Amino acid sequence: MNLKMELEKHRDALIVRLSGELDHHTAESVRLKLDEEILRGRCRHIVFSLKALEFMDSSGLGVILGRYKLIKQKGGRMAVCDVNASVYRLFDMSGLFKIMPVFDNEGLALSELEVAL
Repeated sequence: MNLKMELEKHRDALIVRLSGELDHHTAESVRLKLDEEILRGRCRHIVFSLKALEFMDSSGLGVILGRYKLIKQKGGRMAVCDVNASVYRLFDMSGLFKIMPVFDNEGLALSELEVAL
């Protein structure tokens, strides 16, 4: 299965909606696209919306952790939302929830990042 990535700008935040599989086959293209958005100053914060993400491996975790570090260096914040059970377990085991918040939906995540609708 492939990965589909939808980007939506909302004030200072970039909402990244991922569907499909974020793995070693798709991680590099996601990383490159997000780095371009971040480095060009198109966003201050990132919200990863993972409702339709069916699978993630360690490569996917690396992409998310790397973007977290990059956005934090630029003074921004990052959150994840709509995480399904299997991806949630992976985040929990990796310790990512200790450094970034998880929310039930995009609206709550955006509110937390102070870019509410």
